[in-house]
Amino acid sequence: MNLTDLNNIARAMVAPGKGLLAADESSGTIKKRFDAIGVASTEDNRRDYREMLFRSREAMSQYVSGVILYDETIWQDAKDGTPLVRLIEDAGAIPGIKVDEGTQPLPNCPGELITVGLDKLAERLPKYYERGARFAKWRAVIDIGAGIPSMTAISVNAHALARYAALCQQAQIVPIVEPEVLMDGDHDIDRCVEVTTRVLNKTFQELRVQRVALEGMILKPNMAISGRKSKTQASVGEVAEKTVRMLKNCVPASVPGIAFLSGGQSDEEATAHLDAMNKIGGLPWPLTFSYGRALQAAPQKAWSGKAENVAAGQKAFTHRARMNSLAASGTWTAEQEKAA
Repeated sequence: MNLTDLNNIARAMVAPGKGLLAADESSGTIKKRFDAIGVASTEDNRRDYREMLFRSREAMSQYVSGVILYDETIWQDAKDGTPLVRLIEDAGAIPGIKVDEGTQPLPNCPGELITVGLDKLAERLPKYYERGARFAKWRAVIDIGAGIPSMTAISVNAHALARYAALCQQAQIVPIVEPEVLMDGDHDIDRCVEVTTRVLNKTFQELRVQRVALEGMILKPNMAISGRKSKTQASVGEVAEKTVRMLKNCVPASVPGIAFLSGGQSDEEATAHLDAMNKIGGLPWPLTFSYGRALQAAPQKAWSGKAENVAAGQKAFTHRARMNSLAASGTWTAEQEKAA
């Protein structure tokens, strides 16, 4: 393992004013997104849509540091035969790859999940590296509900995240460690903070046990946020203040950066929360974005599967990327949002 190279890549992933595009939706997830805009989820349509994003020169060169790809996408070529990973590299961004294989029910823990995909990961990683991937992503899913999460679910998912991270660094690939506490429940923000704190502490404990170099990874956490069904929705200021405090209590300063997931927030919510955190300032690591739906909902709708709408889709994507770039610098305003 060359830690200097891993650290350089990790730092480039959280470069000032830049963040990650999570374009790693599974076939099932992107089908739901395409269904919503009336587009058939064929291999060609998925390629054309992602090619549209990767050819958005302003967004990709100025606001996007890297792209998380799905297994299908990393092997695809654009219509003109150029590998999609080359389009990303040519724009000055870094290709990455989602390597987990989804979730399964966790035995003896009703309502809880374990992420799978470790079995042949050591064999897969060098092939991804050869194709151009320089970072990877593994997502653990922790739900909040009656009697959950259990310590079992937190422990086994943290253990799997650390095993994945160690394998990535062995293959000279920067791991994005993503322990996501879902915002689907009726819990308030303080319950989210309590659970996320437990999850983060256990994850970093496992990372240390398995000798993962914290300087060569990126953390992709959820924000401290009220559950979607909660009667009490925290304000932007409260989300920012409690998330920053939580992260300062849990995340070592040696981690090169934190790139938040959007987790079902609306486009503007995800931007406003990130901006408010960066306006607080005084942080030991950069805070940026690693958004999927919050970067893509607008361009998907504008594109709607039609070649004549490619320019409109790229314009919508560039706007969302720019707004989040401003938020990553703590310089976003609602007026800029409306001025587009």
